Amino acid sequence: MNVSTGTPQPRLPAQAPARSGPPLRILSLAPTSFFGDYGCHVRILEEARALKAHGHQVTILTYFKGQDVPGFRIIRTAPTPWRANYEVGSSRHKFAFDALLSVRLLRVLARNRFDLIHAHLHEGALIGSVLGKPWDIPVCFDYQGSLTDEMTQHGFMRSDNPLALRFWRWVEGLANRLPDAIFTSTLRAAEVLRAELGPRKPIYPLVDAVNTDAFRPDVLSPADRAALRAAWGIGESETVIVFLGLLARHQGIEHIIDAAARLKSQGQQARWLVMGYPGVEHWRQLAAGRGVSQEIVFTGRVPYPDAPRMLALGDIAIAPKLSLTEGSGKVLNYMAMGLPTVAYDTPGQAQYLGNLGLYAEVGNQEQLAARVAELINQPQRRRDIGRLLRERAEQSFSWRKTGLLLAGYYQQMLDRRSRRPISQSDTVHNTTYEHDHI
Repeated sequence: MNVSTGTPQPRLPAQAPARSGPPLRILSLAPTSFFGDYGCHVRILEEARALKAHGHQVTILTYFKGQDVPGFRIIRTAPTPWRANYEVGSSRHKFAFDALLSVRLLRVLARNRFDLIHAHLHEGALIGSVLGKPWDIPVCFDYQGSLTDEMTQHGFMRSDNPLALRFWRWVEGLANRLPDAIFTSTLRAAEVLRAELGPRKPIYPLVDAVNTDAFRPDVLSPADRAALRAAWGIGESETVIVFLGLLARHQGIEHIIDAAARLKSQGQQARWLVMGYPGVEHWRQLAAGRGVSQEIVFTGRVPYPDAPRMLALGDIAIAPKLSLTEGSGKVLNYMAMGLPTVAYDTPGQAQYLGNLGLYAEVGNQEQLAARVAELINQPQRRRDIGRLLRERAEQSFSWRKTGLLLAGYYQQMLDRRSRRPISQSDTVHNTTYEHDHI
């Protein structure tokens, strides 16, 4: 039985360019509080690890706050004098943080030599493209979603303010046009940008990947799994639905709470393990108001190294992300853990799950709950889907392969910049994956 909704499956890059070139000195420009145990930061970290594994040198320039990562040179800005501690997400304070990042970037470029700047987020693309010009450093932009969409979803800007929307769309367009090349975390984003920017701008789909050595189904023994469940007040035989990520509205946290309430009213027995930050107390209060405070466990922040063990407590994963332009790297973690996944049918999530996802129409909370109920009542089906998702993650979404692909894209970008013709062997080959059906 086909578990998908019939959404056409996208074409994914199947292999890296044949030549990735000599070792490069890369400045990863990250206008965020790296490292912070959530999706955007995981992509930055795993890209850096994959590049390092292929012999490249990566320096990370980021905001003042964040966790250091062993094995990498991380350069930080000075803190703002009025607010050294701040939460993740859109904030007007980011204008000051980006000004400090710009100052720090100028100092770093004056004292160090780099072959290229790998800029993350639109702020990084703007800052890197403008300030890198005196040093003639090529800039690639790691595009993870629409800037204006993110600002409205995070409540930073009202969607009914046409002047603000027009201004920020212009800023977003400028950030898209300035870099030498763009890497997109979803295939849909690559298609949209190609339509916007035309054929002359190099746009490479670099979909998220997963560390399949760290995220694996057998990370906990049965005894350790039972003990860790008990530590969180969860019984060994209870069916557990897990979510791990940023606790933001566009991630669909309210929809998880609604699904828990719907299933409880229908007599379905299940527990929900919602892992992440910020705003944990707000979501706890909302769950209590819906009468599901006993069913939902909010763990708070989970350090990235602990994520596999915590995900191993689940039987089902849920991904109700509402954004149609952003990727959803957490889904790959679920897949590598062998967790059958219920998700909203967005391009970013469908490209990972393929025909193995159980989809609900975006925003349809009743359908989302119904899909979870299907899996609660079919344990053998859960195991079958989980096994195939694990295989799919290993075969198609390993960071080891993505590191070589990324290095090849760098070389293509540098070749274009030097106006040296690109040989046939440098082109990126695509293929269509054949998906298993349950």
